Amino acid sequence: MPLDEQQKPPKSLLRKVGRAIADYDMIRDGDRILLGLSGGKDSLSLLLILRHLQSYAPVRFDLGVVTVDPEIEGFDPASLGDFIVHLELPWFYRQQPIMEQAKTGMDGDSFCSYCSRMKRGIMYSTCREHGYNVLALAQHLDDLAESFLMSAFHQGRLGTMKAHYTNDAGDVRIIRPLAYARETQTAAFAGAAQLPVVPDSCPACFSAPTQREHAKQLLAAEEKGNPQLFAKLLSAMRPLMGDRH
Repeated sequence: MPLDEQQKPPKSLLRKVGRAIADYDMIRDGDRILLGLSGGKDSLSLLLILRHLQSYAPVRFDLGVVTVDPEIEGFDPASLGDFIVHLELPWFYRQQPIMEQAKTGMDGDSFCSYCSRMKRGIMYSTCREHGYNVLALAQHLDDLAESFLMSAFHQGRLGTMKAHYTNDAGDVRIIRPLAYARETQTAAFAGAAQLPVVPDSCPACFSAPTQREHAKQLLAAEEKGNPQLFAKLLSAMRPLMGDRH
């Protein structure tokens, strides 16, 4: 089903995504792509972008959606169901008490790291169970830049999220089509398209400011005097963003 006119991604955002997909050979003919949909503005924006590309891209690919419910009080993804049905896509809804499990399962890392690792494992198993060979995640250029700073500041090494890589098991490719896009672009699109954004209700996100939030504030302050900041950071990060295998 074609997207409603209001839901069509703007050309400026499509150009960024198209360039990233081409540069990193993210989508190949016959791929079966599963999108990790949290219900935030970024993953919902990527959902409509990939749905749009299904109709217009020169390669043919299947698309499905997975949402992991960590069973945290206040998280209500019910609004996503009707929206995904309208797009005529398969939706896999997975529930797991991640916060409760963290009380005994964490091994020195933060809750955010533990939760991310658990969600990723659930998404990998969903890919395997239903025959998807690609997992699409919705981190954007701002996320990659924040990770770049955090890696240098706290680990003493140059690193960031990969735009495209294969998991350790070798059976799922992970892609980040928004790697060149700015958070302001996904926020503007989500607002204009009136996407059913699910508020972030994780109590861990409302505790003391995180390293990532601090990196975000540093970048925002620097960008005020350096409008080309993120373009320069992308140039610096590109050698770090390729397949690690």
